This record gives sequence, C-alpha cells and structure tokens, in this order.
Amino acid sequence: MSKLLEQRLRRLLAAGHAPLLGGGLKGLEKESLRITRSGSIAQTPHPTAWGAPLTHPYITTDYSEALPEFITPAHADVTDTVRFLEDIHRFLYQHLADDELLWAASMPCAVSDDGSIPIARYGSSNVGRMKHIYRVGLDYRYGRRMQAIAGVHFNYSLPRAFWPAYQDGEGATGALQAFIDTCYFALIRNFKRIGWMVPLLFGNSPAVCKSFLAGRTTRFRELMRGTYYLPYATSLRMSDIGYKNKNQAALTVSYDNLTAYVDSLQQALRTPYPEYEAIGLYDGEERIQLSTSVLQIENEYYSFIRPKRTTEAGERPTNALRARGVEYVEVRALDVNSLSPIGVDVEQLRFVEAFVIFCLLEESPPLTDTELRGIEYNELTVALRGRTPGLELIAPAGKRALRAWSLEICDRMQAICEALDANEAGTPYGHALRQQVEALRHPELLPSARVLDTLASDKQQFHNYAMALSTGYADALRGNPPDPATEQRFTELARTSHAEQAAIEATDDVPLDDYIRAYIAS
Repeated sequence: MSKLLEQRLRRLLAAGHAPLLGGGLKGLEKESLRITRSGSIAQTPHPTAWGAPLTHPYITTDYSEALPEFITPAHADVTDTVRFLEDIHRFLYQHLADDELLWAASMPCAVSDDGSIPIARYGSSNVGRMKHIYRVGLDYRYGRRMQAIAGVHFNYSLPRAFWPAYQDGEGATGALQAFIDTCYFALIRNFKRIGWMVPLLFGNSPAVCKSFLAGRTTRFRELMRGTYYLPYATSLRMSDIGYKNKNQAALTVSYDNLTAYVDSLQQALRTPYPEYEAIGLYDGEERIQLSTSVLQIENEYYSFIRPKRTTEAGERPTNALRARGVEYVEVRALDVNSLSPIGVDVEQLRFVEAFVIFCLLEESPPLTDTELRGIEYNELTVALRGRTPGLELIAPAGKRALRAWSLEICDRMQAICEALDANEAGTPYGHALRQQVEALRHPELLPSARVLDTLASDKQQFHNYAMALSTGYADALRGNPPDPATEQRFTELARTSHAEQAAIEATDDVPLDDYIRAYIAS
C-alpha cells in the first residue's frame, strides 16, 4: 500500500479540515424474513397496518411478501440511524400477528420448496405490477431460495462541505460533481479490493439448515441433524450458495469511472442471454420477465458496493447517475447481526464508516482483469473459509497472509478514527477499531466463530438457535412499544402510503406492456 493516504490526511490536518471527515450521512436498509412461531415462512400478506410497500418511505418489501425491508433516513450521527431502525421494529411488532416473528438471521430455514417463498406484490398499478414481474423473473433465473436471504445495506456519503476542501487539497480543477464522482469510484475500487474485511469481521452465517441447501450437502459438514456448516466459514450468505451465481460470473462491469460504469451496466441491460431467451417473456398470457437480457434492471447486478443517486419517479438508476452523478455509496456486504435485536449495532457501523473513508483516501488505480480475478477469489475464499489458520489471499504483489494484511489495514485506519473522534465524546471510533483488532488477533471472538461455538457447545440445531433468538427479540420489542408520537407518525405514514398507492392505480392509463417497453427503452 502506498503512502498517499497518510499524505492526504496530513494535508487535511494541516488545513484544519480533518473534522470535515466526520458528519457523513449514514442510512440503513435492513431485510428480515417474516416467519411463523413454528418456524415456517409466513404466507400472509404484508401487514396492512405497516403501510403500502410500493409507496412507504421506510417499510417496504424486498423479494418476497414475507421479506420486509426497513429503510432509515440518512443521519450524521449513526446512533440516530440505529435509533430510527429500532423505532421501526418497535412499531411493526405492535401491528404484527401474535403468531409471526422476524427471523434473526440472514439464512432462511424451513424452506420446504421454492413455492413456500411468496413473491412480493405491489398492487394493480403498472409500476407495482412491473416490480412483481421483475421478481418473477428472478425466480425463473435464480430460484427463490437465494432471494429469501436477508442482509443489511449501509448507505454512506461524505459531508457536502468536505468535497470543496478535499478538491482544493488535491489540486484538482473542474466541476465539483465530476471530482466527487471520481473520488467515489476510487473508493469503490478500493472497497472491491479489500471489502472481504467486512464478511471476515461481521459475517454471521457460518451454518445453514439442510432445507436451504436442497440436497446440495456434499462439501458441507453436518454439525447435527438438520444443520450443516463449514468450520472456518464467515458468511455463507456471501458465498456461491448465497449471492454469488454463475449467470453473472461473465458479466464485466467497469469501475474505472462513472461513464464506464453506466455504459457497462446499460450494455448488460441490452444484451440478450440465451438461457433467459429460452425462458421467454410469457408463460401463456402471464408475463414472467421484464426482458431476456443479462440484466432485467440495474438492481439485478450484485456487488459488494454500489454507487447510488436518488431517482425521480420512473427514472432508471443508471440515467440518474449519468445525469446528476454519485450521491452516496451502498455497502451490501453486511449479514444480519443475529446478536442484535434489530440486526445491526452501532460499533460495527462506526468501523464500516471508517473503513469506507480509508478506501476513499487510499491510492486507487484502475482494476485490471488479473486483479478482478483475484478479488473474486478473495471474496469467495473469505466467505467459505475466512478463519482458516494461516489463510492467504491474492494481493497485487502476490499471495499475502490474511491476518497480517487485515491488521495492517486496521493500523492505517487509526488516524482516520482519531479524526472522526475529534468531535465526539470519548473515542467511539477508536473503540470500534480496537474491538475488531482484538477479534482479528483472537478469531474465536469473530461473530461467525461465536455462532458455531454456541451451536456446538449447546448441541443446538441452527434452526432452534435462530428461532430462540427471534422469539426473544420479538417478545422484548413487543413489550417495549414506541412512544405515542412515534406510533402516531408511523400510523400516519402507513395511511398516507395506502392513499398514494391508490392514487397511482387510479391514474394508470397505459397498457402494461407499453409501460414496460417505455421503461426499458429509457
């Protein structure tokens, strides 16, 4: 690694700009599978009292009707972000059937077959039906099991005031947004290079239920009846039984710059894929895909991290990026934290924030084809066996010991955490960093190791382990309702969302196929 990061930090400190690193906006998107108290996936519709998932700003659904997704606003103080997510959980548990819970883990259990995972529905409007058809297409392409996996996305943007100061320090000229785009893509390239740190440190899915594997148990070990695992796995969610899939293996998306990224994604949106052409657009009169291209829409492409820009109604994400540039990055590598009632905690988010800033300030040359192959190897290796003693990963200069590499990264993050702590009471970022250094030195402290240790020492099936956590969290959250003002706010949001969906449905005057054709062509 170069000395550029240290030089940039010194410039920021000398100019009095280091405090501008703090105060970046942090938001969360957290998925949770809705289940019954018997452990099966809920077959009931998205609760009406939660609002309409098509239009609610904070409570929606992901792939399945039984997979709600909770979205927070972006806050400068991450404790406010987490508090908002907790308020959502408190509210929804007051309006959830007594025999239903939120699953406390990423990997689903009790999956009798793909048909037991109901695909999300969004009403009768064109936009709502298009969202449903997209998900039907995912079923035909990848199956429903993968889509029922839950995760946490961390959305982050540097403070607006940071960018002019940073541009000046870098001696860069030209439009500020173009500079911002260049820097965010540098951040993204580095996150791709070393993003394996996130599942290593926070991976929470080293074991799965037999039902999820659907008979594909050959390379796994049986911990006990019904529970399979890999002894050094960190995040099976991020492995080839989770979000890695062969269909996208040949898809090359450029991270050189904004234009190259948008062009390569839009090319995938236009390129026919033989398997998907064989599926076709219709089953009888029912539409089952938006297109037969490599990607139906941009969100189908999976990556550890994405550049994002808030879209306007009916606007494609790539068009929004091309028109207005990068607004924030979305980190998608976090498992649901089964050790937290709401699936995430402040300490891990503080570390991820500092890590993302590290990726911004570190030197970030373009990614070569050879390096991209090494990145793929590292991501899958850490997911499947990241805690293996003496494990080596592929670095630009050759093989490198994971432990030494990760500790070096943490050591170089120290100065960033000190800058972030400058306006904090105490040293919360430094504390978050020290926690992860301790876990790297003592891998038995990593969440994935703790989960396996609990299963083994208690002689407990993964299903029973996650079920006990889910039940305990549900009881605690049901017994701790939101304050009256928060309850009223979410009740009003739910009412408004239903009214907004009804208004959209009342104004549709374009045939569905024409609507989809226009969207795809945009």
